[in-house]
Amino acid sequence: MIKQAFFLGLAIAAMSFSLNAQAKDVYVNGYTRSDGTQVRGHYRSAPDNSYDNNWSTEGNTNPYTGERGTNERRGY
Repeated sequence: MIKQAFFLGLAIAAMSFSLNAQAKDVYVNGYTRSDGTQVRGHYRSAPDNSYDNNWSTEGNTNPYTGERGTNERRGY
């Protein structure tokens, strides 16, 4: 029984680590736009094929600024 619980815990930890590795945030360096506007460096969600899991989408919150998303969900 103890061995089963140990391996179950190990499997859960491995899956959790795998999910966290895929959901990393990405730092974007600051830059200057062609019109001279300075853009500060910032974090964004990692790129993927989903629109609905971005911080700016309704129901999501940016963990760095606390701002709630306002863009309508698209369902893909």
